[in-house]
Amino acid sequence: MSKHFPVIIIGGGQAGLSISYCLKKRSIDHLVLEKHRIAHAWQSKRWDSFCLVTPNWQCQLPGYAYPGPDQKGFMQRDQIVEYIKNYAQSFDAPVQEGIEVLQLRRQAIAAEFEITTTAGNFTADRVVVAIGGYHNPRIPRLAERLPTTLHQIHSSEYKNAQSLPPGAILVIGTGQSGCQIAEDLHIEGRQVHLSVGSAPRSPRRYRGQDVVAWLDQMGYYNMPIDQHPKSKVEVRAKTNHYVTGRGGGREIDLRHFALEGIQLHGRLTNIVEGQCEFQDDLAQNLNQADASAERIKQSIDAFILKHNIEAPVEAPYEPIWQPKDTALSLDIQKAGITTVIWAVGYNLDFRWVEIPVFDGQGYPSHERGVTPISGLYFLGLPWLYTWGSGRFSGIAQDAQHLAHCISTDYWRGRLSNQLSPQTMVPV
Repeated sequence: MSKHFPVIIIGGGQAGLSISYCLKKRSIDHLVLEKHRIAHAWQSKRWDSFCLVTPNWQCQLPGYAYPGPDQKGFMQRDQIVEYIKNYAQSFDAPVQEGIEVLQLRRQAIAAEFEITTTAGNFTADRVVVAIGGYHNPRIPRLAERLPTTLHQIHSSEYKNAQSLPPGAILVIGTGQSGCQIAEDLHIEGRQVHLSVGSAPRSPRRYRGQDVVAWLDQMGYYNMPIDQHPKSKVEVRAKTNHYVTGRGGGREIDLRHFALEGIQLHGRLTNIVEGQCEFQDDLAQNLNQADASAERIKQSIDAFILKHNIEAPVEAPYEPIWQPKDTALSLDIQKAGITTVIWAVGYNLDFRWVEIPVFDGQGYPSHERGVTPISGLYFLGLPWLYTWGSGRFSGIAQDAQHLAHCISTDYWRGRLSNQLSPQTMVPV
């Protein structure tokens, strides 16, 4: 196997496969290096009942739209894995699995990229880093204050209720993972305590159709980050709205959880001698989540009115539960808690990329994936360019854009080499 390639793609998930497809269509030789196996994160870092929160019709990988019969449904974990694997097979993606990239550098003189891996060293004229934005599971040092007898895991390690020790569970964080895992445990009959943060929520259906369909019609998913009313830093750091595709898709309202027996608490602030201490912000966080959902509805209302669309009218949302005398502390032992699940996100980790292209937060500087370093590109990051950049819905346009940039540079270089004096043969 040759050690030098015009393009090397690091990461064999949906992002890496998407740019691979686009490059292959342009007849550009390249190699995809995957640390584990194709669709590894979907297969190994998701729980058993996991499913997409966006409908299947939004799965639009380049040249490979969702092929199944349930366009308005929500693929489950194993179906997602099959979808990605079948995609790779559909165009015979040049993926080398089980190769971890340890270091990426750029030669000062030759301007080639050096890629050090567990399978030896490679060089490339161009590199696409396509490993997404969810790298190291985040567990705060506060976890060290919990009793050592407790079973602690990150949300990426959760599989099912049966895999946890008997007893109650404390889930910390109410992003998509935290809310869905809390619901999964509750459905399985486990006592759940949920520490509620400031994550926003989304309606599932409104005025006759899935909210995703409305937002798609409104052009929200195609809005470039440069046109977003908030700054790039704010947008990229924003927590995803919680909602679920489980059971055909439904809204998650934490107030319903409370009525059904899940114990809600405010944001976790401290742990002292087996006591979890919570901020007195539960009501505020619930109200903010509701307000976020209502803003989405109001934007849909305005769109319907502007375009004179016939759609059923729905009554305004009314909270069905209010927190009263919420306890600001929780005795772990007395509550019978045996497991803590940290659902507080991930940290970026590009330390292996030894090229000066990152800001103070470790985020790569780029414009739509194109960095200031000639030949270095990023793909698959959340809000790289649009809402769908890190998802099945929007990765295609990002991959096509980068493929166009790479192709222009690639063929210009080939033409330049062919016309250079060194390659001319005297007659």
